[in-house]
Amino acid sequence: MTAPKLTRREIVGYGLGDMGFNFYWTNISTFLLIFYTDVFGITAGAAATMLFVVKIFNAFTDPMIGAFADRTQTRWGKFRPYLLFMPVPLAVIAVLTYSTPDFGPTGKLVWAYVTYLLLMTVYTSVNLPYSALSGVISGDAKERNAVNAARFVAGFAGGTLVTAASPRLVAWFGGNDHALGWTLTMAFWGTAAALIFAFTFRATTERVQPAQAAPSSVRQDLADLRSNLPWILLFFLALIIMLSITLRMTSAAYYFKYVVNRPDLLATFMPAYLLAAAAGTACTPLLTRFIDKRKLLIALMLASTGLSTAFLFVPSNQIALMYALQIALGLCLGPKSPLSFAMLADSADYNEWRNGRRATGMTFAASSFAQKLGTAVAVGVIGTLFSALGYVPNVAQSTESQAGIVWLMSVIPAGFTLLAAALMLFYTLDNPTMARIQADLAARKSSASLP
Repeated sequence: MTAPKLTRREIVGYGLGDMGFNFYWTNISTFLLIFYTDVFGITAGAAATMLFVVKIFNAFTDPMIGAFADRTQTRWGKFRPYLLFMPVPLAVIAVLTYSTPDFGPTGKLVWAYVTYLLLMTVYTSVNLPYSALSGVISGDAKERNAVNAARFVAGFAGGTLVTAASPRLVAWFGGNDHALGWTLTMAFWGTAAALIFAFTFRATTERVQPAQAAPSSVRQDLADLRSNLPWILLFFLALIIMLSITLRMTSAAYYFKYVVNRPDLLATFMPAYLLAAAAGTACTPLLTRFIDKRKLLIALMLASTGLSTAFLFVPSNQIALMYALQIALGLCLGPKSPLSFAMLADSADYNEWRNGRRATGMTFAASSFAQKLGTAVAVGVIGTLFSALGYVPNVAQSTESQAGIVWLMSVIPAGFTLLAAALMLFYTLDNPTMARIQADLAARKSSASLP
């Protein structure tokens, strides 16, 4: 029996969910470090170390959350209930994370550790099931491409909105009190995200069910993933790309504040990238009609490498050139998210085809784990480099410190996108292979349903 096609409401409803997640993720990636150093008063080295340690710890909780989601059984499905019950706690913890209690240096650091760890753990408990939902919302590769494209178009739109609006909301809510402004700004974004997640819950349906009667053990799931080469490659791909993107996104605030001396431009520079990325994402379903996902991803990573490297040679007064390169990078990096998430769903199919077992939540935990690990390493690199170069907040930077910021915006992330392109040379799940795998899986399930 052919599964019913996804409706436009379901595609849009699923896609909008990522807008809600970017109300958190973009604020964290773009503003949290500078919030800690320039508003809360934590040193750059201590803040970067804290972000690194928490990310590393939290990355290892992702497989546990994925395993728990795979074993969730409710009348709403495995993954959708998390969109209903977890968003309110997430919003409350986000407000606490962006609060500034009047503690001493040690107390502030403890507060940052505790609230940020809670924030990332609860964020994952919503985001990971949401990501896994794309693997069971449809078994059709084209529909998966469509829902993932819708997801990241909405995600980039949410990121654009955050980077443009958050600085203005901080000023509006807090005036000259930036600490109060950030607390109320996160209350605003948390409320908006919770409403969006409720709509995504209502709009979606879980269709793809595993062939096995009962879930396998967690140990078996992990063993399957360790022997799944496509999954391993995608794990490292997600880590490397997130490392590259986080380096540029986090460094941008420092770049415009201390190198260009125009911090006001950040409110349009990051949205320019995100809008271009959304346009690139929207083109992904069309591009994948003519180009295999693997080949397309390699080409995009190579183009990103060249564009990012070119940023090293842009004079600090050439604003138009900065924006042109940033927009071109957005167009190239936009499709990588729907491509990689569609490929993760393919790797879950491959695992079921090869082993007769399916662990969608654990499979998508790879991406969440790798993204957090990549973000942690990126923040660690920034903090280490800033400390070594003598970064001091809210004063003119030394020549060495400015040069380090420029390298973080150009050559260093370029090296990682080049590595990502090389990694994809070994990926084997091309379109003909996936067509054969999905046909075999459909035949098995059809046979199993016969009396």
